[in-house]
Amino acid sequence: MCGIVGYVGNKNAQDFLISGLKRLEYRGYDSAGIVTLDSKGEATLLRAKGKISNLEEKLAKNKREDKIGIGHTRWATHGEPSEANAHPHQAGSIYLVHNGIIENYKELKETLKEHEFKSETDTEVLAALINSFYKDGKHSLINAVVQALKLAKGTYGIAVVSCKAPDEIVVARSGSPLVVGIGHDETLIASDASALVGHTKQAIYLNDGEVALVKKDSIEIKTLNAEPVSAKVEEIETNLAAIQKGGYDHFLLKEIMEQPESLKETLRGRVNLEARTVHLGGPGLSEDELRKIKHLVIVGCGTAYHAGLLAGYYIEQFTPEITVETVIASEYRYRNAYIPEDSVALIVSQSGETADTLACLREIKKQGVKTIGIVNAIGSTISREVDGGTYVHVGPEISVASTKAFTSQVIAMVIFGLTIAQAKGVKPSILYPYIKEIAAMPEAIRETLESVHEKVKKIANKYTKYDHAVYLGRDTAYPTAMEGALKLKEISYVDANAYAFGELKHGPLALIDDRFFELALLPEGHLYDKAISNVQEVLARGGKIIAVTNVKKFDMKVEDVIEIPDTLEIFAPILMNLVSQLFAYYMTVAKGYNVDQPRNLAKSVTVE
Repeated sequence: MCGIVGYVGNKNAQDFLISGLKRLEYRGYDSAGIVTLDSKGEATLLRAKGKISNLEEKLAKNKREDKIGIGHTRWATHGEPSEANAHPHQAGSIYLVHNGIIENYKELKETLKEHEFKSETDTEVLAALINSFYKDGKHSLINAVVQALKLAKGTYGIAVVSCKAPDEIVVARSGSPLVVGIGHDETLIASDASALVGHTKQAIYLNDGEVALVKKDSIEIKTLNAEPVSAKVEEIETNLAAIQKGGYDHFLLKEIMEQPESLKETLRGRVNLEARTVHLGGPGLSEDELRKIKHLVIVGCGTAYHAGLLAGYYIEQFTPEITVETVIASEYRYRNAYIPEDSVALIVSQSGETADTLACLREIKKQGVKTIGIVNAIGSTISREVDGGTYVHVGPEISVASTKAFTSQVIAMVIFGLTIAQAKGVKPSILYPYIKEIAAMPEAIRETLESVHEKVKKIANKYTKYDHAVYLGRDTAYPTAMEGALKLKEISYVDANAYAFGELKHGPLALIDDRFFELALLPEGHLYDKAISNVQEVLARGGKIIAVTNVKKFDMKVEDVIEIPDTLEIFAPILMNLVSQLFAYYMTVAKGYNVDQPRNLAKSVTVE
């Protein structure tokens, strides 16, 4: 969850480290720190609690011309947010930044009696362990790191420097991403390629179990068993404009409004409206393999889980003889679940680094099940470990709350389902309505955003006094309600929970009072009348309902109505989700909270 940067070259290291940390602040913002070394090995360590702006204030008073250094922005795991717990951590001549968790840090700490610990972190234990191998001069820096990592259990992405070797950085990863950027007489390090944009387009993505000795003009990679690695140099596809706000007040609003274009990128080359077919080449399954699929397991966390739920509803509508099971990765990885023959697992993650989802992927592969990744981040761990996959190509999501990835994840999975149905011989007349609406969706999203924007803003401002909300939906509107409630919860801190309309009478009706408002998703369709009956149940108990609907001339006496265009019928719930996203955004702005960096959260969840 934390952000790591590093630099060695001919330019000012402090400048790169701070700019890189600003780009990675979405990965954690409890504290931050940098350390740089001069040519003689003298270190300048700066750390601060809170946002990177606090670190910048210290930097202004401690400017150096050092050409090497490492930095870190933290999402707290071991120890509260404080300057003492901020990275880099020091042990002797060693300075270390770390993303992940060292699970056996307590046992290791017992063996390091000579070190005086100053923090509550597992990271300082790892720094002291490296120093225990390095201080006697018998090991080079990289060998000391390797010896320490052989004893450590858990996950890590680390960068290490030493005052005794002021021209090199050692990096290593196991379960936590690290990218090495190749520049002109400089080498750059980051836990996310976005920190390297504008500095280089050439990068090496380290694999688990690899360690690298990095200098300004060389990169030497090997495994923990000292086997040399021939690394693949890849091109960073993100551009500078994609990681800037582009005139919007917040990244979240920018990313909501980008969805017409981001979905176009997801669909590019995958939908042929004239031929009435779809094509998803990434999974790499033959027609025969597609025909044999009888069971889909969709694995995800948070927004990715909700995307899987919604996609599952759709896939079951048009694909015969197939069962879709959508599971929460953090639970599924510990279940003794039987996956039947002729199954395929869809592994869904925006970052491609989600720790629980990655663990599920590895467990599922042990059972010999084919795995397909639905991922946004190019070069991520999940994208490299699945058997096949599809990038959703929505571009960077900087805001912690995911928006445009949800829309594209759902559609990418639906296209995969349509691909299966085509192979199974489902009539084109059955599939074409889905294909037609998918092709029309980018424009429908644009129209919806334009038509509801101001009204949603006005209504959201009206409900800022509430701290409790209930989101309601039936059928495909139910997973959409779950995602809407999550958005409101994670950024505005409103206690928002979602229920299927039919479940109201089984408990949730007891919640209806003047402390709550209810947001009801009411798409026109075969369950509309039943949903309206459920709305009446809420109104009869004094509920304050915001109705979101595509039904023309909706005339129920609810508190507020947000009408969306009736452009789409099948996928109307996805358009309704845009309303939920905007509603959460504007309520959060009205409450005065940090929209892009909600408390206690971070974007890329690389710890369990």
